[in-house]
Amino acid sequence: MTTVSSTTIGYPYIGENREWKRTVEQFWNQQLSESQFEKELKNQRIANLLKQQDKGIEQITVGDFTYYDRMLDLAFMFRLIPERYHTLESEPSLKTYYAMARGSDTTIACEMTKWFNTNYHYIVPEYEQQKLSLGHNYLLDLFNEAKSVLSTTPKPTFIGPYSFIQLTKGYCEKTVASFILQLLPLYEQVIQQLVDAGAEWIQLEEPMFTQELDEEQLQLIDVIYQQLADHVPGANLMISTYFEAIPQYERIVQLPVAGIGLDFVHGYKDNLQAIKQYSFPGNKVLAAGIINGRDIWVSPLKEVTQKVEAILQLVSPKALWLQPSCNLQHSPVTTAAEKALPTVLYNALAFADEKLDELRHITYYIRNQSFETPSIIKENLMVIEKLATDVSRNNSTVAQEIKQLNKKDFNRSQLFEERIITQKNRLHLPDFPTTTIGSFPQSEKIKKIRSQWRKKEISTELYETQLRAETNRWIKIQEDLDLDVLVHGEFERTDMVEYFGEKLAGFAFTKKAWVVSYGSRCVKPPIIYGDIEWLEPMTVKETIDAQEQTDRLVKGMLTGPVTILNWSFVRDDIERSKVAIQIALALKKEILALEESGIQIIQVDEPALREGLPLRQSLQQDYLDWSINAFKLATAAVQPSTQIHTHMCYCEFNDFIEPIVALDADVISLETSRSHGELIHSLQHTPYPYGIGLGVYDIHSPRVPSVEEMYTILEDSLNIIPKERFWINPDCGLKTRREKETVDALKNMVSAAKQLRSQIKKQPISL
Repeated sequence: MTTVSSTTIGYPYIGENREWKRTVEQFWNQQLSESQFEKELKNQRIANLLKQQDKGIEQITVGDFTYYDRMLDLAFMFRLIPERYHTLESEPSLKTYYAMARGSDTTIACEMTKWFNTNYHYIVPEYEQQKLSLGHNYLLDLFNEAKSVLSTTPKPTFIGPYSFIQLTKGYCEKTVASFILQLLPLYEQVIQQLVDAGAEWIQLEEPMFTQELDEEQLQLIDVIYQQLADHVPGANLMISTYFEAIPQYERIVQLPVAGIGLDFVHGYKDNLQAIKQYSFPGNKVLAAGIINGRDIWVSPLKEVTQKVEAILQLVSPKALWLQPSCNLQHSPVTTAAEKALPTVLYNALAFADEKLDELRHITYYIRNQSFETPSIIKENLMVIEKLATDVSRNNSTVAQEIKQLNKKDFNRSQLFEERIITQKNRLHLPDFPTTTIGSFPQSEKIKKIRSQWRKKEISTELYETQLRAETNRWIKIQEDLDLDVLVHGEFERTDMVEYFGEKLAGFAFTKKAWVVSYGSRCVKPPIIYGDIEWLEPMTVKETIDAQEQTDRLVKGMLTGPVTILNWSFVRDDIERSKVAIQIALALKKEILALEESGIQIIQVDEPALREGLPLRQSLQQDYLDWSINAFKLATAAVQPSTQIHTHMCYCEFNDFIEPIVALDADVISLETSRSHGELIHSLQHTPYPYGIGLGVYDIHSPRVPSVEEMYTILEDSLNIIPKERFWINPDCGLKTRREKETVDALKNMVSAAKQLRSQIKKQPISL
């Protein structure tokens, strides 16, 4: 008889009210001593553990808490610290840790990129052939801390060795063996210390196992796990996989570990088929991810219990753990503060805490063949049905517009080579034009005024007057800096997705549904719950007001359809591709409204285009087809003389150039400050045929790079990007930065651009 219990892969660490964020930022701002900082974080960790215990979770996970990022935690513990940080202090401490995360006055931060196909960004470990060693075992501390307050033995978790190796940069074919040979003994030490402390299970997260692995990769995995089994024989290791099914199931389940975790939400069909074909070892524990850890919707309890029963009809594992499909950090903490939402929507929501309740209900049912309360299943079916039949999901106008689309709606009327000539003659820009990505720092005064307006404490007229004054001030700052293409600054926007969602039909907004994007940066994704429709101009007034203050060009600034989709919690009753087309139709109307108002450059940002890409290569082309079409539908209707820009950041462009080209945008701005060499190397092999703006400094770090540092990046790129198509900009929006550092950095950026123009005039080069 298979025993059944409940567990999690991980739980959100930010707190119901973002307590973690405030604590970390207070420490950065020297408002907390290190001892106060550690005490606050400990209190938050323990509160999270006890909440899960009170919810009835039987095996509670530790190691899901971080000081910034969990990949960085491991790199720091293994002393995988790049040489440039060694001058900061003799013995690495939080000073070095946060310098790696955020940079310092003298060092740039480590590269940051997307965590698989999520909106979370992780710090990329850098191997420089340094000697690795085990620093302080923070996982042991977390285990002992949890063991002292919980009634059951906690389960430590950390990123598994294969995924950590694959997500680390810096090694090559000649050095990879040395890296692995150094790394594996450190994993063994960490695991052994946890076993010695009483850990009954240790979870190694291996999301890379969802990739389509070749024989050489599979052999490496075999070697890694056989060595762990040989050297730490007393450890019960649970390999946890998530985000999709594992293509090489038959090999992975034979690894010498005590348990395997599978995603039965996003990978249900393929994982179930693999179980049917290859069974599941009866001597291993199966951890089944049966609650969606990445969305906010109530689970269909009857359907989920049927899935679990279908699994148990096929196999009889040693034990069955029921868990969410992935770490719940991708879901907000609780729905408790969201009762102002429409009832039909609120009742259909389940955030992390509610998902724990669902997990308890399902575990109880599988054990007892009945729910704790007979009404649970009836209420569950009712809330799902009410939302499905709500009028918001049956907009006949939107349905008719989609039905009338044809091929020409997805293509510009002229090829780039033709329209760029018209644009140059109209725009009259210098070589290497300078611009910013869109947003400028939002002062406490502006945040307060916006909050007062939202609470109806001040009039709309006063609010708009204050916004206009701030926009005018920043237009003057940009002119004084001598930027070539200006922006209005986006002072009316709290978030680049939320702002548009508030002005479109089909969206809803929460009070506290926060999730982490990177570091302490939290976002509150809107909820797409109905059909999306453009109601009235969303950005025209602010953009025109700014343009009237200057003789220089002001860009219109929009968030693209795929980013709005990927950075929202999306309805699950229709395909995501259909939702993307609805958003694109709405943005098309906004873009045409900007053009009709005389705006000559319109930027449609798509920083999240890549993150929606399925992990398995065989599934990627379908996503690319519809996501690229959504962008083109939004932008293709403009005149050839209107220049369309887009922007992307932190998403591994090296293997993504072709889809970017397919967008047919006139100019793209890219992040290059943290990974400049890799992008330039990629462009050498696959040249980008449109205009390209290099992000010459990292806005996620408070440091101000010198003119010389930026000029070096620009000069290194001259043989790759023709000067006729070469733009210069920061690597992302500037909303989160302080005013002085923003102005100082932009001043240096403009100086570097002018130096480049001067150098080109003195010494023309052949391109």
